[in-house]
Amino acid sequence: MSATAKKTAPMAEDIRARKGGEPLVSLTAYTTPMAQMMDAHCDFVLVGDSVGMVLHGLPSTLGVTMEMMILHGQAVTRGLSSAMMVIDMPFGSYEESPQQAFRNAARLMAETGAGAVKLEGGVEMAPTIAFLVKRGIPVMAHVGLTPQSINTLGGYKVQGRGTAGEALMADARAVAEAGAFSVVLEKVPASLADAVTQAVPIPTIGIGAGAGCDGQILVVDDMLGLFTAFKPKFVKRYATLGADGEAAIADYAREVRARSFPAPEHVFGDDAPEGKA
Repeated sequence: MSATAKKTAPMAEDIRARKGGEPLVSLTAYTTPMAQMMDAHCDFVLVGDSVGMVLHGLPSTLGVTMEMMILHGQAVTRGLSSAMMVIDMPFGSYEESPQQAFRNAARLMAETGAGAVKLEGGVEMAPTIAFLVKRGIPVMAHVGLTPQSINTLGGYKVQGRGTAGEALMADARAVAEAGAFSVVLEKVPASLADAVTQAVPIPTIGIGAGAGCDGQILVVDDMLGLFTAFKPKFVKRYATLGADGEAAIADYAREVRARSFPAPEHVFGDDAPEGKA
């Protein structure tokens, strides 16, 4: 192989093979420029249904549609060359039956170029996961806090404490046995996440689940400080781009009102510079 050969994006089997190895790195992305920034640093990029809250101002992920996911998936794929793209199946697009799930998963992958889909649910979704995997659709599972189920979970609460940990463990085992190549563990006690990570043969991807998982994911707008409506405990802000952007906009508005922008260097004269049209 040439030393200058272009790195190719990993596939689901490559992510699965990372079990117990160097931690997997992932972030969400919804636009081409953001995907380009993270492409060289992430093993996989998730086009998350969190886009509904982060970019569209929705109160939850429940209002996200297939069309929204396809639009943002198409944008993200244009910005990736070395990271795998996984795309969320939105609420209502897979729960009815395995057949419904297959139709919508196939559409998402065909129209966006995603390498896999992600869906929420454990034991109850295992038959659907198996159905998809047998038909060539790689599935990333998601258990613990499943945002599409907040109305039945009673809000964004920590999942798996006490005896509830047994059910969460059963969920993780079920999706692994059904053929999922990895599983997201969201907002669960770190000790339980560690136990699940040891118990299942597929990589665990933590978000609010401690450092013992096989990988980590965050919503990029959270960790960059772009989304500031609220800050989950498990988020570390690596930048304050929201505050910096607001300050920049305030400076711009002040200069426009003072007529100090545009300045002479930002305007065009009557004569073109010598040598230029």
